Amino acid sequence: MSTASVIAEKTSRPVAVGTLGRVFSFPVVLASFLAVLAVLTVRGRFNDPDTWWHLKSGEVIWSTHHIPTTDIFSYTTHHHSIVPQEWLSQVMIYGAYRLGGYSGMMLWLCLFTTILLVVGYVLCSLYSGNAKIGFVGAMILWFFATGGLVVRPQMVSYVLLVLELLLIFFGYTRDRRWFFVTPVLFALWVNCHGSFLLGLIVLGVFWVCSFFGFQAGSIVCARWTAAQRRGLGVTLLLSGAAVFLNPIGVKQVLYPFDTMLRQPLVVTQIDEWKPLLLSDPRGVALLGILGGIALLLIVQRSERIYLHELALVAMSAWFALSHRRMSFAFGIFAGPFVARLLSNLWGKRDAERDFPAPNAVLLAVAAVVVFLAFPTRTVLARRVNEGNPVAAIDYIRTHNLQGRMLNSYVYGGYLIWAMPEHPVFIDGRSDLFEWAGVFREYGLWAMLQNDPNTLLDKYDVSFCLLERDTPMAYVLPLMRNWTKVYLDDKSVIFVRTTAATPSKL
Repeated sequence: MSTASVIAEKTSRPVAVGTLGRVFSFPVVLASFLAVLAVLTVRGRFNDPDTWWHLKSGEVIWSTHHIPTTDIFSYTTHHHSIVPQEWLSQVMIYGAYRLGGYSGMMLWLCLFTTILLVVGYVLCSLYSGNAKIGFVGAMILWFFATGGLVVRPQMVSYVLLVLELLLIFFGYTRDRRWFFVTPVLFALWVNCHGSFLLGLIVLGVFWVCSFFGFQAGSIVCARWTAAQRRGLGVTLLLSGAAVFLNPIGVKQVLYPFDTMLRQPLVVTQIDEWKPLLLSDPRGVALLGILGGIALLLIVQRSERIYLHELALVAMSAWFALSHRRMSFAFGIFAGPFVARLLSNLWGKRDAERDFPAPNAVLLAVAAVVVFLAFPTRTVLARRVNEGNPVAAIDYIRTHNLQGRMLNSYVYGGYLIWAMPEHPVFIDGRSDLFEWAGVFREYGLWAMLQNDPNTLLDKYDVSFCLLERDTPMAYVLPLMRNWTKVYLDDKSVIFVRTTAATPSKL
């Protein structure tokens, strides 16, 4: 029996239920629980440093109706060219801000997180044929996603990745015309985030596997029909062409390759690009899932792994172990796979035995919890103040500090948003600063690996805004011509007392 036949047989047993039964069904209740979980997970996540330069970029595009292709926020890059590969997501984020300020941005995050989890639940339920086990798959997705649920363009990309898997599932098991929605998705994706390349790889994996039909132990590959292969092949070609529908052109399409090949400092020095360690709970869970799959196949010899599942889970596991930010993708691929393997371990839902009235009560409770859990404007403003140098910025303005500023890496994004009159030294756009050579220079300076005066004098820095516990915050007070003028529980400001001769230790 083919893969499509097995999955279709699991998911094509309709039960006659009324509209009330569908609306107040047990799967809908589980989906509402995921919405509650989404809000509870992200309600405290409003301090990501990169949120702010994305927000400012969105404001610039919104206000000028122009997508900048050179840097306009930093003085150190000398207007270096950039690839605005997330411009549409940035406009979405700023649109949310215009509609509701910080509350609008938090609503944006809650909505995208909820969509991610609920669509993931639908995918896991359909793929496994078991709505109860589908919830387990959605929880796997949630767990691995927790490290990346922030107000950043990557949220859009992960939702699009789950939607892509759902479209492939529908095209394979129901009607191949679903495949042809995928190019539209890629035309949107390429303008939202550079991870569209991962989406193209996924399509390619399914297409290659569709040509083979074999069984080798527990590994099975079912050959697709000629019509299905042709439909997916055309979809792959159209999707590849769709990524050129962007305002930048080839540079935008090639950007993911640039990240992999021309940004060695970014992928080795930035925390989210570092390998996933066993000290990280997600690292333990990843190995646990892989070990559990192997054990399940030993215990239940009748279980099978389809080749496309093996390829996607193995690929995403390797990506995650190489770069912790990719554990998000591992959860998206592993959730449906694990749900299918576990589908026979728990009785399937009987729609005729649903209880609409209790389910309606549970849905109402979920709605109330979501409402109460959503942070107020005051809470959001307090979190912004706690995570950013708000008071230090007030000092700079009230004391009219002039000249070039050197700022901590993590402060750059917020400074772009909150103090645009002072161009930053560096910020979270690590690709740009690696291209310009500034990332390496700053890293050597911040870690005291060369003469501190070299960088300060090269860029004619007049004052420094640093985190108070960084190494340089202890060195600058020992240097001639530098004076500490401000200190709080997060930040410290040093001012150059003479602008003429280079300072010495």
